[in-house]
Formats: sequence, structure tokens, C-alpha cells
Amino acid sequence: MRYQITGKQIDIGEALQTHVQTEMGEVFSKYAGRPTDANIVFSKSAHEYVCEAVVHLSTGLTAQAKGKDTEIYAAFDSASEKMEKQLRRYKRRLKDHHNGRSQPVELSDAGSYILASQTESEDNEPDGVSSMIVAEMETKIPSLSVGEAVMQMELADAPVLVFRNEGNKGINVVYRRDDGNIGWIDPRNAS
Repeated sequence: MRYQITGKQIDIGEALQTHVQTEMGEVFSKYAGRPTDANIVFSKSAHEYVCEAVVHLSTGLTAQAKGKDTEIYAAFDSASEKMEKQLRRYKRRLKDHHNGRSQPVELSDAGSYILASQTESEDNEPDGVSSMIVAEMETKIPSLSVGEAVMQMELADAPVLVFRNEGNKGINVVYRRDDGNIGWIDPRNAS
């Protein structure tokens, strides 16, 4: 298990790092059998400390939690409780889905873009086109079953997840619909 404990414009002491590793280790040993790495970032927002924790599991799932409080240890404890609740809620589902998996989830490289609309239309752009690329970065596309993809999306609290379907090896999308249900796009079955 690899821990990365950092602070954004605040100093993180050895005592806090030891506390984080001890507490997160207990949570992982109890609920998540095979975590690969954890990234915990502390920052300060006005009068509150903020703790953001992201944990990657060998099953390909990513769990994240955020806690705020006026004291740094309490902010971490809040994030840790949320992480523990997520892992406890999904432990049975994770266990059921991954009993047969002998190797970690396969990841494919892909590009990821962040777009922002412009306020003014440029002369060389046609009417109605008002987006530009703000950031381009590398991302990984996991190879998952549809059930695992839905769990990953819920754990990450993301509105959408792109994944490679283990069943047909095609690129699929699961997303949260406006009515609260989950949608699944499988282009191969569209015809």
C-alpha cells in the first residue's frame, strides 16, 4: 500500500502522517482487501481545514471522500468516516463481483479534455460553435463489467463513466440520468 499525504500551502507534520496511515490502514484492512494507493491532500479554506482522500483499489474502483472541520485532525476523521461508509456499503457488492477476478483490472490509455465555452464568438468560428480546449491530459479507461462500472461511477460520485466492456471488448458508457436511474450506452448493440 502506497500513501501520498500532502498539504496545499500548509505543513503536514509526522504525527498527522502517522495518524492518517494508521487510521486508513485499519479501514482498508477491514473493508477493502487490496488497496493499491491512497492520496490524501490537506488544505485550508477560510477558517476550515479540508481533507480530500482518494483511494485506488486493485479491482479498478476508486473511492473518494472529503471532510471539513475547524481542526485538521477532525477534518481527516470526517473524510475517513465517509470513506469507511462507502467501502462498507459496497463491500458485499465488491466481494460478489470480484471473487472470480484473479488479476487487477486492465487499463487502456486515452486522452481527456476539459472544455470551456467562450464568451465572445470569434470571426473564424461558425455560428453556434463556442467551445475551446482548456486542458488536455492522459487518462485510463478500465476494462470492467457493466455492474463494476456502475459501482465505480457511484463510488467516485461521477455523473458518467467510460469503460471497456469485458463482455464484448467495446467502449461503453454508463451515466446518471436526470430521473436518478442509471443509463448504459453500448454502441455495438445500437444497430
